[in-house]
Amino acid sequence: RVNNIGEIYLSDSEIEVRYVFVNNLVGTELEFDVIVEQYLEVFDTNHRLDESEHIQEWFHISCSGDIEREFEDFTIHNIEKYYEKEKNKNPLSDSLVPIIYKRDLEQIARNFLEKHYPEALSKPIPIDTKELANRMGLSVEMREITEDLSVFGQIFFRDSNSEFYDSDKGVYYSEDVSAKTIFVDPKAFFLRNLGSVNNTIIHECVHWELHRLAFELERLYNDELTAISCKVIGGIAESDVDSANWMEWQANALTPRIQMPLAMFKTKAFELIKHYREKLNTAETIDVLEIVVDELATHFVVSREAAKIRLIDVGYEEAIGVYNYINGKYVPPYKVKEGILNRNQTFSVDYKSLVIESLHNPNLKELIDNGTYLYVDSHLCLNSPKYIEYDIFGKPYLTRYAKLNMEECCIIFTLTLDFKNRYGKQYYTECVLFKNAEGLSFRVVFDGDENISSQEKAALIIQYNKEVNDILKRLPNHFPEALKALMKWKDLKNEELAEKCLLSSKTIQRMRNEEG
Repeated sequence: RVNNIGEIYLSDSEIEVRYVFVNNLVGTELEFDVIVEQYLEVFDTNHRLDESEHIQEWFHISCSGDIEREFEDFTIHNIEKYYEKEKNKNPLSDSLVPIIYKRDLEQIARNFLEKHYPEALSKPIPIDTKELANRMGLSVEMREITEDLSVFGQIFFRDSNSEFYDSDKGVYYSEDVSAKTIFVDPKAFFLRNLGSVNNTIIHECVHWELHRLAFELERLYNDELTAISCKVIGGIAESDVDSANWMEWQANALTPRIQMPLAMFKTKAFELIKHYREKLNTAETIDVLEIVVDELATHFVVSREAAKIRLIDVGYEEAIGVYNYINGKYVPPYKVKEGILNRNQTFSVDYKSLVIESLHNPNLKELIDNGTYLYVDSHLCLNSPKYIEYDIFGKPYLTRYAKLNMEECCIIFTLTLDFKNRYGKQYYTECVLFKNAEGLSFRVVFDGDENISSQEKAALIIQYNKEVNDILKRLPNHFPEALKALMKWKDLKNEELAEKCLLSSKTIQRMRNEEG
């Protein structure tokens, strides 16, 4: 046994790498914290004893290098005993994609603006996207990219020769492209309605800001890679790699938060809501939200759908009930109270999906077949005069009370989306908020547990209707006797009925006695 530590040597066993933590420094420069395990042979200071021991130790090796230079400048700065993992400031995945959680999106968007467009954080202003790109050293060009409009934007990280489409001639052509160039196809927006030219430019700027390292790492294995191409239906063209899906989710999620910064967007939204509620003399926010959504879209130069979703993001859940379209048909506004709907739930459903789901769900089918619920204004609503009225042509529509209390009378449906990657699914589930987006197919699902209160009300209505039918069958044909029977059924006195009918109690008495 070693009593006094003398010389220490590395044992013949191999060094085993336990962890590698990667931080982004500046540009494409990386900092590595490599944690290794190694056996050491320790000798006693008294060489005559010829004693030694093998011990196991972990070490922290600090390194850095520039990936764009293919780590030709790789440097080891320090080696020390490893005690515990320190929190990384700018953590990256093993593909060098930033590790970003949904809860961090607002702060990351704010950091981006502080660096490149700080004035957007001090007052509600639209972002000049070409100026933003210019500040980041990027150039923007409008160009048709593909014949089928499947790609809405591209950003080139290296000089390249790329193909573009000429719709006038109906052919593809090649052109030399410089690095740091963004190409935007103005005809092909992300998910058609959600995107816009400005949206696309910021989307590509986010790729440049966050994903150059991942791009350079991929180039180490594929030197023909020169650009990221973003597809209209989501994802990155010619890539099914997990890291690519992560990158696209990050760009999709951050873009509207950069275009409409949280604090400034809330300030402008509050200002507009207050203004229009006073102007229209209404206490209900839902009455002004369509105007507000349009004003916000115009002010921040974004699409109507993007403004609506951002309004919901910042806390105005009532906006879920405005600017909805079912199979291209406009759905009148309705109020959605806070906490009633999850992001993948809705009160609105198209008739075909409703029929298909009723065939799969006998409970839903029974509620429709027995007349307890009616399909009205793209909602499945309790069949009661409190919630449904009819116009002069006999067409049903929701009462104002129903529109302000949807959770009381309308069925909640869950929308499921079949999407091949979990990052896309997380993002597009939020896109339930604009179900009319092209390229997305949802399945409507009826969940009885989500609609217990509505089903309880339905049961009460069924019981009430049965009771009414029984009374009508036994009702005398003579008016005074029929009036007396109904008053007895409802336990109403002359004075109470008179108050409800805005008549005098003497008039009620004369009607009971059949006096003229």
